[in-house]
Amino acid sequence: MSERALLLLCNDDGVHAEGLHALAASLRRLGDVYVVAPEREQSASSHRITLSGVLRHRELGDHVHTVDGTPADCIYVALNLTGLLPRRPDVVVSGINHGLNLGMDVVYSGTVAAAREGALRGLRAMAVSAELGADMAQVAEHAGGLVERLLGLATPFDAPVLLNVNYPRGLPRGTLSTRLGRREYQDIVEARTDPRGRSYYWIGGPVSAHDNAEGADTTAIDRGFVSITPLALELTHHAQLGYAAELSGTPRHPEKQ
Repeated sequence: MSERALLLLCNDDGVHAEGLHALAASLRRLGDVYVVAPEREQSASSHRITLSGVLRHRELGDHVHTVDGTPADCIYVALNLTGLLPRRPDVVVSGINHGLNLGMDVVYSGTVAAAREGALRGLRAMAVSAELGADMAQVAEHAGGLVERLLGLATPFDAPVLLNVNYPRGLPRGTLSTRLGRREYQDIVEARTDPRGRSYYWIGGPVSAHDNAEGADTTAIDRGFVSITPLALELTHHAQLGYAAELSGTPRHPEKQ
């Protein structure tokens, strides 16, 4: 009998979040699930890792662990702390996030960062997010099916697989392969004063507009589809290499001359 799959699960809403536990329950039919999640909510923490402070880890039982850091910290600790995992995981899954991660949300998202940390280490990885008000049990069941297919699907390319999956509220009409759309928020800094007369601020506002172009993840969600967007780890803007060479005053590829 083949060895059961090992699935590493994280999120950014914290170790007690409903979406995390719904997804863990769905994935347990596929293999051994190890949860390593933040102690508290870490939404919009992006890919920050803790280098200037200590991290503390606790085991809560039944292969559930928590780290008092960011989602990226959790994956880093899970993969590198001796004895936490019995072996290298087959896939890293992050979610279910309570709220969508569309378009450039992936830059800020702690959910996506946890999956990206796994992909950076050569593992297949998937971030799962759902529109507020979605049925988490329903999303978890569907997402479990995607993970099952991911485990059985060959990956005939060199780069690690990093998928950003989003679910609409309600029963999906289907599933689409998409690209990142454009999602804009109101840029707000709200100034307030505390009881001691000191200023403090709330930043960020609601979504004001997003892309409705064909093939975009935002469009898929608007139309009631699940969106699956493959994300790249290679961030070089190849079309601007010539511009950078002109700015530097050096040949574009000196190593080739």
